[in-house]
Amino acid sequence: MRSYDQYCSVAKALDVVGDRWNLLIVRELLLRGRCRYTDLLHGLPGIATNLLADRLRDLEQAGVVTREAAPPPIATTVFGLTPRGQELEAVVRALGEWGVPLMREAAEGDAFRDHWLALPVHLFLTDAEPERPPLAIELRIGEEITTIEAVGGDVRARPGPAEDPDLVLGGAPELVIGLLSGRLTLADARARGLESAGDTEALRRVRARQPAASP
Repeated sequence: MRSYDQYCSVAKALDVVGDRWNLLIVRELLLRGRCRYTDLLHGLPGIATNLLADRLRDLEQAGVVTREAAPPPIATTVFGLTPRGQELEAVVRALGEWGVPLMREAAEGDAFRDHWLALPVHLFLTDAEPERPPLAIELRIGEEITTIEAVGGDVRARPGPAEDPDLVLGGAPELVIGLLSGRLTLADARARGLESAGDTEALRRVRARQPAASP
């Protein structure tokens, strides 16, 4: 692990998590909990297997990541975050918020994993009608199905289909994210290829949070 050799807290932090892939490994473990090595490889498209092994070793030595042998039926090594590693959640969330304006369009060849939606959904969507019964919006935009649920004022994403979705959305990730964030209207998203089935009024309830007013 390289060092900036600076007596500064920012530099010391970057000594630990500043190497390429380190914070994305932390992202995966924050979003998915304990993971097998193969789970991490799937969630980090583009990383070489030997580089992932090196980064995990570095993070383990720094007290950010822990590894343990899981009992049957998993019966393999799993990786997780230490309490010190969990403290990086605020850093990952801040970077995610800062990066949202950079997601207006997906670059050709950009990879996407469905579970990555959990962070923006939790950060930026709100339940505008918390007194109403639970609502489910099923998203079909990647290799797997993800469901957004609005329950009592809380909006969250979980893997898997909804038993009885109020609305189903399908299409490219940037279209679905653009629609949910309010950057695209339903008509614009449909014109660009978004597919929908069900009650589109659900979009009035699950909406982007309004930015805080300036003092």
